[in-house]
Amino acid sequence: MIDRTRPLADRMRPRHADEFAGQSHLLAPGRPLGEALVAGRPHSMVLWGPPGTGKTTLARMVATAADAEFLTLSAVMAGVKDIRESAARGRANREAGRQTLLFVDEVHRFNKAQQDAFLPYIEDGTLLFIGATTENPSFELNNALLSRVRVYVLRTLEPEAIGRLIDAAMGDAERGLGDTPLQLDPAAREALTQLADGDARTALSLLEVAADLVGDDGVIGVDRVREAAAGGRARFDKGGDAFYDLISALHKSVRGSAPDAALYWYARMLEGGCDPLYIARRVVRMASEDIGNADPRALQVGLDAWQAQERLGSPEGELAIAHAITYMASVPKSNAVYSAFNQAMADARSEGSLEVPVHLRNAPTRLMKSLGYGHAYRYAHDEPHGYAAGEQYLPDALAGRRYYQPTERGLERRIADRLAWLAELDEAAGRR
Repeated sequence: MIDRTRPLADRMRPRHADEFAGQSHLLAPGRPLGEALVAGRPHSMVLWGPPGTGKTTLARMVATAADAEFLTLSAVMAGVKDIRESAARGRANREAGRQTLLFVDEVHRFNKAQQDAFLPYIEDGTLLFIGATTENPSFELNNALLSRVRVYVLRTLEPEAIGRLIDAAMGDAERGLGDTPLQLDPAAREALTQLADGDARTALSLLEVAADLVGDDGVIGVDRVREAAAGGRARFDKGGDAFYDLISALHKSVRGSAPDAALYWYARMLEGGCDPLYIARRVVRMASEDIGNADPRALQVGLDAWQAQERLGSPEGELAIAHAITYMASVPKSNAVYSAFNQAMADARSEGSLEVPVHLRNAPTRLMKSLGYGHAYRYAHDEPHGYAAGEQYLPDALAGRRYYQPTERGLERRIADRLAWLAELDEAAGRR
């Protein structure tokens, strides 16, 4: 008997592979995970994907296929003691000839010591381990744990897959809404598939709330769906992969001179709740990293947008940031300053504390002057063209080193021409 007090999303949890929506890249015939399920010989694994893509459901299906007892821990609540208790249960089951599957939700929240506690039990087969995470395992899980499991990436569900889940819930009289006189308007169904944003749990939760709001006509309309979804936001997890994927897409769109794409990713971040000041700081970074002296005005435009956001707040300040983003995405690009700075930093770290040439040292005292500090320094403004041709400003060990290599784009073309002319003056001075 189905407990009707349970949420619709939980009642409609798939019971076998035929009911599972999406993830065909993992479960299709011939795929390792699909074959392991069919054969009933699963292995320890980590399931990495956004919320609502079926990680918990898939773990339960693995346990069913292996006829294993299903144990679950949440890394938010559990500790090493709970892991040991699960291992004790696993040993008892193994003596009785049965496997034990331990499902660990949000496994990335365990610290290093807690993650290490799983290793001996996975190693000797006491536990069949399945961890679920929304964060990148490469950064959040120990190498020792990763070496003992296989990582599977679950993808956001497509609208078609969400639609099939909604249809199943509307038609299932035992677990879903099929025993009610409710009808789902086609426009409402379409709205649900979009508002779910690839999350099966969200889709079914919205459907359930919308069903509770239905009037006497018994029709779940698009207005009811939108009312149920009021206040919802696009998928965005500050500090998580989705966050860094979006800022990466924005930065690369600006670098790639694609203003429309840059605006879209900017809007996505705002819609997800990102602090506009964070974006403003990143936009200023883009000005120096990807534009530099090809258009020095970009830095000022970025700083002005940052200041506008601080002074005006939202939404007026957000328009100023959009102004800066479109400008930066449209102007000539150069990473010459960025590359030069990185090379100079590399030398500063690797070459030790090279002495400042004596002629460049300040000489505020008589002693310093007697030691030659500042001697033979050539004041550039007194030289022809305002340039001391042939003068050396780098330490002797780095003489002739060139970090900054201007491009032929934007203002840097003129900068390159001037530096080439100064190099000719240096060469001529060296021949004299």
